[in-house]
Amino acid sequence: MQQNDWRKSVVYQIYPKSFNDTTGNGEGDLQGIIEKLAYLQYLGVDYIWLTPVYESPMNDNGYDISNYFKVNPQFGTIEDLKTLVAEAHKRNLKIMMDIVINHTSTEHEWFKQAYADKNSLYRDYYFFRRSADSEPPTNWESKFGGNAWKYDEKTDEYYLHLFDVTQADLNWDNPEVRRVLYDVINHWIDFGIDGFRFDVINLISKGEFKNSEKIGKEFYTDGPRVHDYLHEMNQHTFGDKDLMTVGEMSSTTIEHCIKYTAPERQELSSVFNFHHLKVDYVDGEKWSNAKLDFHKLKDILMEWQLGIYEGGGWNAIFWCNHDQPRVVTRFGDDTTEPLRKQSAKMLATVLHMLQGTPYIYQGEEIGMTDPGFDDISQYRDVESLNAYDKLKSSGYDEQEILTILGQKSRDNSRTPVQWTSGENAGFTSGEPWIDIPNNFDKINVEAAMEDEQSILQTYRHLIQLRHEHDIVTYGSIEPLFMDHKELFIYKRHHNGETWLVIANFSKEGVVIPESLDVDGEVIIQNGEVVNGVIDGFGSIVVAQ
Repeated sequence: MQQNDWRKSVVYQIYPKSFNDTTGNGEGDLQGIIEKLAYLQYLGVDYIWLTPVYESPMNDNGYDISNYFKVNPQFGTIEDLKTLVAEAHKRNLKIMMDIVINHTSTEHEWFKQAYADKNSLYRDYYFFRRSADSEPPTNWESKFGGNAWKYDEKTDEYYLHLFDVTQADLNWDNPEVRRVLYDVINHWIDFGIDGFRFDVINLISKGEFKNSEKIGKEFYTDGPRVHDYLHEMNQHTFGDKDLMTVGEMSSTTIEHCIKYTAPERQELSSVFNFHHLKVDYVDGEKWSNAKLDFHKLKDILMEWQLGIYEGGGWNAIFWCNHDQPRVVTRFGDDTTEPLRKQSAKMLATVLHMLQGTPYIYQGEEIGMTDPGFDDISQYRDVESLNAYDKLKSSGYDEQEILTILGQKSRDNSRTPVQWTSGENAGFTSGEPWIDIPNNFDKINVEAAMEDEQSILQTYRHLIQLRHEHDIVTYGSIEPLFMDHKELFIYKRHHNGETWLVIANFSKEGVVIPESLDVDGEVIIQNGEVVNGVIDGFGSIVVAQ
């Protein structure tokens, strides 16, 4: 396989608002990203994924786009974005844009015209429906709570919003909608963008508008024409270009994800799924106090690893993003500094030795933790604040609610990147838009770069291994000892070569099964293996 195969790549996700502030207004910006490109080059990643930087009212952190062609002044100018692309390319870094084409902001000109005039050509860009009675057209629920239809008194019709009420779903059944969206994608390809992350892309094909026994997702998840539309989009935009694409898939299946990513189908390069990040939910409920179900985590990861690999598709693999808590707090142990470092390295090794394209979320590579907010006033995320109100009205006491938010809030990952031990962790000279965790004096990039045994150096090593050894990218996977209570064990196989991966999810030392040979060449190791016992939160990869 060629060295420049995109499948050997590692992607670094940037949440611009919390990355690096150059203006002193307390929010990150495009110039702040440009300032840190040398660091990303040092880390060794290949792609930088930017969460949306388009013009937006920011009701949903930029996932409510009001103009696809303009940059949000909050982050800078179109010239700043041009400079970022050019400077990244000088360092062999590629830029992946996040694009939202399932819905637009209700502030978008298309929607404003559709809403203002029932006879507008833009009316059919969205889903406006009349109801036979005073109820909404269907009982579908919005992902953000409440009914998914918003009533327009002026025309006695409702419009569909699967997300926030200010995010109106686009009608992909209208060929004109598809055409203008392809124009948007081609605009950014011509601009010099190297890839796209497509937000909730498997929801673009709506099925029948019927009442549901549950919340309605069976009528629009992996909908009836979704594969036709993605193939058409591929053919009209990036299909003949050297671009990497990844689709965010909501409540999807392995079978669909094989179709989305099998090269001969010409749809997308790869897919995100989130099933493995619901293993600390109680009965599927996010806002609950629960610990990691380790067996469930292993089962889900391996089911997807085997299913996608055998089906000829391609996974995107990740622990963290802007909507998920910090993994070292969530699945590791951040109660002491040695445990934080050890468990963060173990989690990195487990993930990066899997098959698929790894994504690193800003700060993950230095083992940033959840902030441990102890007051509701510290939270900024609208979903978290809504959950607080809902839990409060359901009779939960204050401390119980704060414990749940401390586990599950999206704000856990949105605190600023900790660059230095200086004022505001080196993120801003002003007042940060959200509080910075108190541990920034110890956990920061500057300290990690000076420590040869840091989590950062483990991430650099893992990225290098992926670039240099084809087995990591192309090798098959063999799960082992899946019923083990503390160890995650699997093998990778490629061209007669075998690597054994062992990771201890317990803080205590654990005996490695006798049948496993760990005497081969050590590829990467975290902690010690002595007399067949692997250290707490230890991990080892051995070539056999």
